[in-house]
Amino acid sequence: MTVTQAKKSQQLPLMTLTAMVVGSMVGAGVFSLPRNFAQATGVLGAAIAWAVAGVGMLMLAFVFQTLAVRKPELDAGVYAYAKAGFGEFPGFFSAFGYWASACVGNTSYWVLIKSTLGTVIPGLGEGDTLIAVGVSIVCVWAFHYLISRGVKEAAAINRIVTIAKLLPILTFVVILAVTLRSGVFSANVWGGSDPSGGALFEQVRSTMLVTVFVFLGVEGASVYSRYARKRTDVGRATVLGFLSVLALFASVTLLSYGALPQEDLAGLRQPSMMGVLESVVGAWGSAFIGIGLIISVLGAYLAWTLMAAEVLFVAAKDDDMPRFLKRENRHGVPIAALVMTSTLVSVVLVVTLFSDDAFTFTLKLCSSLSLIPYALAAGYALRLGVRGETYDDDPGGRRKEVAVADVAVVYTLFLIFAAGIEFLLLSFIIYAPGTVLFVMARRERGRRVFSTGELALFVLAVVLAVLGVVGLVTGLIVI
Repeated sequence: MTVTQAKKSQQLPLMTLTAMVVGSMVGAGVFSLPRNFAQATGVLGAAIAWAVAGVGMLMLAFVFQTLAVRKPELDAGVYAYAKAGFGEFPGFFSAFGYWASACVGNTSYWVLIKSTLGTVIPGLGEGDTLIAVGVSIVCVWAFHYLISRGVKEAAAINRIVTIAKLLPILTFVVILAVTLRSGVFSANVWGGSDPSGGALFEQVRSTMLVTVFVFLGVEGASVYSRYARKRTDVGRATVLGFLSVLALFASVTLLSYGALPQEDLAGLRQPSMMGVLESVVGAWGSAFIGIGLIISVLGAYLAWTLMAAEVLFVAAKDDDMPRFLKRENRHGVPIAALVMTSTLVSVVLVVTLFSDDAFTFTLKLCSSLSLIPYALAAGYALRLGVRGETYDDDPGGRRKEVAVADVAVVYTLFLIFAAGIEFLLLSFIIYAPGTVLFVMARRERGRRVFSTGELALFVLAVVLAVLGVVGLVTGLIVI
């Protein structure tokens, strides 16, 4: 086989690319959708929320795709766009926030697994008991040991995980569509007694962090461009894959309103898909969803742990993090970055002991931490378009890409507003201490720690972190 033939054999057709996009976006969050939406809104609010999230997240996916094409030299991760567009300190914040978001997301996986097992082992509760947290921490470091030995997520594991998560979800959708109770569904149209536009807006706003959580990884769609048989297939696969996932998420959410009254959905334990299917078909439905979820989540945990460690490792190689994070063990694993990742997951697991709703807390904190990296990437795409940078040979695409970046920027700013001041402050309790890594990196290179602008940004971060701590101490912020 010639080199050309080998390359062609590795190229993927449109439908295979689309399946890869779907697999990268469907994660653990979908199993929690019925309860999370029912606690916030009814059928109408849920439909509007998915429409808003669908448009906004698709624009973000296009932004990452555009940046991958226009700035192919920026291949050090999402944070590279923030650094190129707004400077080294915002770039550091983006890298650190993206890593912290992945760690908190990984914490939510253990909460969800233990909550699932808690249906048969009462001592695990909803994943937030002392026993559940202790077992989870042991599992975190067991996975840490396996990964440190060079364990990688092989193609065979990927296939098993993809089937494990899609089969129960598709079965859930089909069964609920066939058994939908129209009277229950119509009674759930309004998410409360107030049918005003203002109340509906607040309902939609309160679901936004949930939609961000389930779509985390949307930036990964552009990664598959190098596998495309035809360049035009990249955009098509992104749209087809994204719309398929959006339809799946919206179906799980909306069809649940046809199975149980909203107040019953809101009171289900997580993962709430188990309770919904059990109410329709009996106990086997709960077990079916639970088994699929555990296999899926363990696979996702492995992948996201590797990704989180890689973020710190690549940033260190680019001198944006301290040198010690470049350290690899004899198996080629970035061991220092992996230790930091496992440590933060363990710390957040301990914090869940003090939370009223551990899964929702980790879900929203994970989403909040991801907003700054997403907003800065969208802002950089808009800046390129407005300035006309990289458009000399393609002036025709500039107007469309500026419009896409405009929508993405507005959407990410709306998400920051929707997150609310509480989770913004909680995010900076993590961001501000993380600046120690930036200081270490600057000193190792013999550079001034902060410029004037960077110092102002650091002071702002510290002020927000202090306000967050005060809010926790005084009870104004409840986790």
